[in-house]
Amino acid sequence: MLALHAYEAAAKERLPGPVWDFLAGGSGTESMLTAGREALDRIQLRPRCLVDVSRCDSRTELLGAQLAAPLGIAPMAYHQLAHPEGEVATARAAGDAGALLTVSMFASRTLEDIAAAASGPLWLQLYWLKRRELMVDLIRRAESAGFRALVLTVDAPRVAFRPRDAVNGFAVPPGIRAVNLSSEVMAASHGSRDGESAIARHSKEQFDPSITWDDLAWLHQVTSLPVVLKGVLTGEDAQLAVKHGVSGLIVSNHGGRQLDFSRSAPECLTEVVDAVAGGCQVILDGGIRHGADIAKALCLGADAVMTGRPALWGLSHSGAEGVAGVLRLLIDEFEEVMALMGAPTVADFGRSGVSSPLCGHPSP
Repeated sequence: MLALHAYEAAAKERLPGPVWDFLAGGSGTESMLTAGREALDRIQLRPRCLVDVSRCDSRTELLGAQLAAPLGIAPMAYHQLAHPEGEVATARAAGDAGALLTVSMFASRTLEDIAAAASGPLWLQLYWLKRRELMVDLIRRAESAGFRALVLTVDAPRVAFRPRDAVNGFAVPPGIRAVNLSSEVMAASHGSRDGESAIARHSKEQFDPSITWDDLAWLHQVTSLPVVLKGVLTGEDAQLAVKHGVSGLIVSNHGGRQLDFSRSAPECLTEVVDAVAGGCQVILDGGIRHGADIAKALCLGADAVMTGRPALWGLSHSGAEGVAGVLRLLIDEFEEVMALMGAPTVADFGRSGVSSPLCGHPSP
């Protein structure tokens, strides 16, 4: 495979229609599925010449973890929808590539099995559940298994209406389960009903929509792991995150699956970066499809990027080998861009490296 779109085409052909719709679909009008990609495409790179690029070093550090490139895999549930090995295969591939893997609390393999297969850094993603003791149990298991950070998704007090899932009456298929939570807690996600998404029904039953910034104090009390917030899109919230002791922010539109008609993640990046003013690390998650996108994000102030669906495309194609192929493509493309940009290290990327209207958003 020489480009990510080839993995996408293969995944669409291999996966059952309702599963593909669940992975590929968005909320509402699905306007946000392409918004991030379109924003990234509007950014133009400004290369420098006569720079020694005989050696390009793509390595970086993210919350103390050494990465081969500023790249990670975003949290996504139920990797076994794409391949029987699920998150174990994804972890193996991420480790081989030197990339970060963020594991969903709705993973279809146990945290312990994923950690045993991983040779790279792992973070655990959480939704805030009404039953906090379930969160504490997951956190303790993650700590024991060597996970390095917690990622709290904050843009989903409820799962938004996703028309493809409603039309399909989508429910998690038999034989696949969020094995790190009890069958009782996950029961609603398996009950198929015409015209309704079981995923949305489960979120209404289990997610706590009442949490506020003050609740982050409880999370800091129950763990010593760094806390990262995923789904922050404004400078105001970025400043509040730093004030409340957050170690990182993931600027993300949830893959176009939550608020319809919002600004895309790339359009929000510089506002968030300027607002935190170095107070925490910032990661871009949204529309990453080429190594040049990594360079663009770094120029706009991100410390790293995450990619989501492409990892599942690779997983469905050939398991760990497919995920590794996706990551290799992105890293190889990024290293080529480094050389052609005259930026031999990650630290050489800055706002002078892009021409973009996205650089003009003021800080609050």
